[in-house]
Amino acid sequence: MPDTSPETVPDRIFHIATDADWRRTLETGTYSTSTVGRTLEDEGFIHASRREQVQGVFDRYYRGLGEHLVLLTIDPARLTGAEVRVEAVGADTYPHVYGPINRSAVVDVAPLDRRGGTETLMSLWIGGMAVRMGVALAVMALVTVVVLVLS
Repeated sequence: MPDTSPETVPDRIFHIATDADWRRTLETGTYSTSTVGRTLEDEGFIHASRREQVQGVFDRYYRGLGEHLVLLTIDPARLTGAEVRVEAVGADTYPHVYGPINRSAVVDVAPLDRRGGTETLMSLWIGGMAVRMGVALAVMALVTVVVLVLS
């Protein structure tokens, strides 16, 4: 299973995915996107990070992408047919997944907001409610204008 060189593999690793890529995983059962626009086949592994590295990865590669993003939480012990290696990248180390990620290894999927933070169900509900209230106010204003013009 997971290789622990040069340092121990964390209990959980994280990967930012587009919503479209994640939906494909729900259909196929495996995830194989390495990073934005690159597959496992292109790169040789899937980029991942420790939790404290997620924001920096988001800022460097995903901010302004214009797609709905999700944060995958992966349990390396549940990977089947893939190996995790923690490898040096510049002055830091990052976990890399050598092989496709099976759906059952993904223990959580959280939507990311435009700043790279995870969105809670409450924040999604409030955001949706704000949009609906804005539309309702716009319709009421339009109806008021029409009534005033016609009277």
